[in-house]
Amino acid sequence: MFSATTAHKDREMTSATVHLAVVGAHLQGQPLHHQLADRDARLVASNTTMPHYRLYALDTAPPKPGLVRTAIGEAGSGPIEVEVYELGVAEFGSFVAEVPAPLGIGRVLLRDGTEVPGFICEPIATQGAPDITHFGGWRAYLSAMSQPD
Repeated sequence: MFSATTAHKDREMTSATVHLAVVGAHLQGQPLHHQLADRDARLVASNTTMPHYRLYALDTAPPKPGLVRTAIGEAGSGPIEVEVYELGVAEFGSFVAEVPAPLGIGRVLLRDGTEVPGFICEPIATQGAPDITHFGGWRAYLSAMSQPD
C-alpha cells in the first residue's frame, strides 16, 4: 500500500548523500579523480586529518598513498591533507565496490573534529613502503619527487 509516509521516505533515500575523504589518487587533478567526477561527486571541503595518522607511498599502479591511523601522540604521525566529497548513497556504494585492497573505506577523523568515511590502508601493506607523513599530503610528496636533485 502506498502512503504519503512511504513517498517521503523514498524521497529521503534518493536524496541521501555521504561525505568521503580522499587522500591521494582521487584528489582533484590526480589520475583516479574521474571515478568521483563520473559519479557527480561534489567537493565540499579541503581539510586535514587530526594529527594522528601516517601516510605511506604504496607500490601500486597508478601510485597511491596509504593512510594509517596511529595512537594519539605517536612520534612521526601528523595531519594529512584531504579533500572531502559529497556523493549519493548509491554512487558511494558503487565507488566503494571498486576500491582495491590493500585500501579500504573506514572512518577518518578530520581536523575540525568530524569523522567521515575515507580511504584507509591495511597496515601490512605499509611494510617496506616509504613513510611520507612529513610531507603532509600526497600532492606535496609528488611535488617533492618531481623536483630535480
